[in-house]
Amino acid sequence: KRTVFTIAVPTTGGTGAESTINYVITDVEKKRKFVCVDPNDIPDIAVVDPDMMSSMPKGLTASTGMDALTHAIEGYTTAAAWELSDTLNLESIKLSGANLRKAVDNDPEGREGMALAQYIAAQAFSNVGLGLVHGMAHPMGSLHDIPHGVANALLLPTIMEFNMPKCVEKFGVIAQAMGVDTTGMSAKEAAQAAVDAVKALSIRVGIPQSLTALGIQEEDIPALAAQAIADVCTPGNPRDVTEAEIVDLYKKVL
Repeated sequence: KRTVFTIAVPTTGGTGAESTINYVITDVEKKRKFVCVDPNDIPDIAVVDPDMMSSMPKGLTASTGMDALTHAIEGYTTAAAWELSDTLNLESIKLSGANLRKAVDNDPEGREGMALAQYIAAQAFSNVGLGLVHGMAHPMGSLHDIPHGVANALLLPTIMEFNMPKCVEKFGVIAQAMGVDTTGMSAKEAAQAAVDAVKALSIRVGIPQSLTALGIQEEDIPALAAQAIADVCTPGNPRDVTEAEIVDLYKKVL
């Protein structure tokens, strides 16, 4: 049912929950994190004030910022993407590429840029969905309590490489939005440059770069993959994926 009149004031620069139809519930008994989609969840008013985000420590700024970038990249390449969502997501990618490092250093301009980046990316993915990065990140949170943005950031470059055959042209545009000069590059080289730029940003802001660094071992992967293949975000991925392929993708970031 329709909720009470709601004013949402975000205090992190990542989820965009103040403008989406989505929310996430964790079943602590079954150790399962699942996404709910309900238009009655949309707040009536969103007050997006970067000053409300200025007390975030560096690690939280980095992880939530990479969550915003993941929203924009997955929303740009998801199966349901269209012209309006592309416009919002590309602007969000540009803002994230230009401002996340500054936001981690608590620069006011960086905070403002990331506040806008996460807000507009959320409006886009709320309408077109996400993909395999989120599908694989959710069980990392439910089974191992890994912060959502950290899980997304770790997985994003590897899943981009997996999706590249279906997204070569769009990845080239992402590279440009991230500030890469793709002049003279082939389409595949430009696409790879997008992956490299995302990974470089992740490293620059201090995101751990392996599952083992987060306390996840190889024997944990089958349970992660079983939840990931069933996640509501996974079908939105631009490239079809099997549970066995998800196991291999987790192993690539082990």
